[in-house]
This record gives sequence, C-alpha cells and structure tokens, in this order.
Amino acid sequence: MKIKTLEVGGFHSALKAMRNPLDSWAKSDSKTGTIGRKDMELSYKLAQAGTEHAKHLRMIVVWADITAPREWLIQLDTYRIGVEKVSCSTMHTLMKRPLTVDDFENDSISPVALESAIAFLNSEMELYNSESDPVTRKVIWRGIIQLLPQSYLQKRTYMFSYAALRNIYRQREGHKLKEWEEFREWCESLPESWMITDKLPEPLQEEEE
Repeated sequence: MKIKTLEVGGFHSALKAMRNPLDSWAKSDSKTGTIGRKDMELSYKLAQAGTEHAKHLRMIVVWADITAPREWLIQLDTYRIGVEKVSCSTMHTLMKRPLTVDDFENDSISPVALESAIAFLNSEMELYNSESDPVTRKVIWRGIIQLLPQSYLQKRTYMFSYAALRNIYRQREGHKLKEWEEFREWCESLPESWMITDKLPEPLQEEEE
C-alpha cells in the first residue's frame, strides 16, 4: 500500500471557529503556521468532551493519493462522513495492458498461485481485446471482473476531515489487516497529528499526567 499526502489545510479557520461559542477569539495564541499553547489546550479539551464539541476538527482537511488492495478499500468505504473519494476506473483501464505481479499486494500470496491467476486473466484480456462482438465482449469482461483478486491494487484520491481520521484511527487499532496499521502510521505523520491521535506534545502531556 502507498499513501501520498497531497495537501493539508484549514487549521487557522478551524481554530478561529473553535472559539466562536464563547466569543473567546482574543484568547487565541496561534500564528500563521503555528498552533499556540492555549489553542492546543482548548482543542484537546473539546476533543475529549466528544465529537459534538470538537466540531472544529471537521474543518481541517487532508487530501491524499492511496494505492491499496481492494479488500482494504472496501473496509475504508465504511467511513462516509467526512470522507470523499475519486477512484481510478477498473472498468475503463483494466484491459489496456497485461497485468503483472506489481499490480497486486502480494506479500502473503503464493507466487505460483498469483502467477497462475495473472496468466489466466491476461489470456482472457487478450480474448476480450480480439473479440468484435459486443455481447461476447461484455460476457468476457464481466468474467474478468468477477475473477479479479481482492489483492488487486487500485488508486484513489481521498479527502478526509481530521474528525473522520480521528474516528478511523481509534476504531482500527490492532486490526488484523496490516494496511490499517500502515494507515494509522500515516495519520501519525500528518501535521498536528495529536488532533487525531491524542498523543500530545511532551510539555502538555506532562501536565495531563
């Protein structure tokens, strides 16, 4: 699996909005590119109070390209709120070139089994591309899609709110699919990741203890 962060934004506006309920904008100590201690403390306090209090986290957004096996992408589709995606199209692109082992997450698959599956799919794709009858082509295409392994890698561009990532990070801890641990590690690499993970910077962490 590969995750490439494209853009992260919304911190300044989100922290301003965070102070709207009590008109406490004058207490904000954040500057462009830096979150102040007071704003950090309030953000953390609101997050601990529950999602209905931490609405500002919905306003911080990250865009990323994710290339992952279909079995994991299906699980990620569980999360709808605060998540948007645009996928590469299997229907439109699958038949354009022969498949190789690099098109699959193959760390736990028997090489012989994978190569056999790829050889069969490629032979069916050749048949599809040489067939002129549209009805027959549709039948062949449908068979290829149905036989395509769940380990097939697909690329999607995602948009996540920090509130959504916070939810995913907490719920998928210890999951048996290794891709979830890789995803959680990516969350930890994001700017101000403490908003997602609750792992405060050390000075504030000491105060909490």
